[in-house]
Amino acid sequence: MTDADHDLVLRSRNGDVTAFESLVRNHQQMIHALTFRMTGSTADAEDLAQETFIRAFEQLGKFNGGAKFSTWLYSIAVHACLNWRRNQARRFQAHEKCAEEMRAQSNGEISENKLAQRAQVALMKLPAKQRAAIVLTIYDGLNHAEAAKVLKCSETTISWRVFAAKRKLKQLLR
Repeated sequence: MTDADHDLVLRSRNGDVTAFESLVRNHQQMIHALTFRMTGSTADAEDLAQETFIRAFEQLGKFNGGAKFSTWLYSIAVHACLNWRRNQARRFQAHEKCAEEMRAQSNGEISENKLAQRAQVALMKLPAKQRAAIVLTIYDGLNHAEAAKVLKCSETTISWRVFAAKRKLKQLLR
């Protein structure tokens, strides 16, 4: 945990609301990016990011400092996303909408934005745990050990999930 996070966590535990607001500001973009990549929906990503910080606030006393504060937040966010995925059918609707837009394009050129949409559609087709491993390691730059802590599994499991996800993404993006 960085010195700034350590101090802010201690102050937050002692009831300093402005210290927790600082933690939120410091990590808000990171958590929102993660939740967006996991859901593919801006609205759902915002809800899940907010839920992540609410849970973090409620569970701040359980944070033991054994890992970085950001890793602990990642863990809360990923698990919120995995729970969301189990309970939501909206992801199928979003996938269908993006697929229809891509089919509607008749020209051979795909803009950078359309390529990003295509990658997001392919990402959404991955099983949730593989998607989480890809998002954490590729998009967010965590190493396999950090991703394993976030997802509460072994580094070997992360390596396998990343390998399987990359193989599936290559097939989907052909």
